[in-house]
Amino acid sequence: MRAVVQRVSRASVTVDDAVVGEIGPGLLVLLGVGTGDTAADADALAGKIAGLRIFPGGDGKMNRSVTEASGAVLVVSQFTLLADVARGRRPSFTGAADPSVAQPLVDRVAAGLEEGGVPVAGGSFGAHMYVESVNHGPVTIVIDTRGGRVV
Repeated sequence: MRAVVQRVSRASVTVDDAVVGEIGPGLLVLLGVGTGDTAADADALAGKIAGLRIFPGGDGKMNRSVTEASGAVLVVSQFTLLADVARGRRPSFTGAADPSVAQPLVDRVAAGLEEGGVPVAGGSFGAHMYVESVNHGPVTIVIDTRGGRVV
């Protein structure tokens, strides 16, 4: 799995002119599921996201997690994160998991965050979405998992 995690002041997802998910301060997680990704990858990713210490504490240093900062997470599935651009000009998406595999794993990441006490909002899997965010910092972290571990 590959996740792009952005600390945000706010973020939202709109589908067909209707907001389907929005958060205030917290994290926007763009999430790509690859072929071979498993429930162990989803669990490892949820744990890593929940524990990332990228929110400022009293001294201004990044030393608080999204939970400690009373933030929320907006999870948006984005298969294009698995694009292979090594050859030619058109990206190949053969590394992205089939939607029948990807959607349950995206849902599992969201559920893992919720079980950890993090409020979670989401996009609409497979829909054409408009994602708006105000990056706070800016702080952007890329996380990859392989075989149930963060690499």
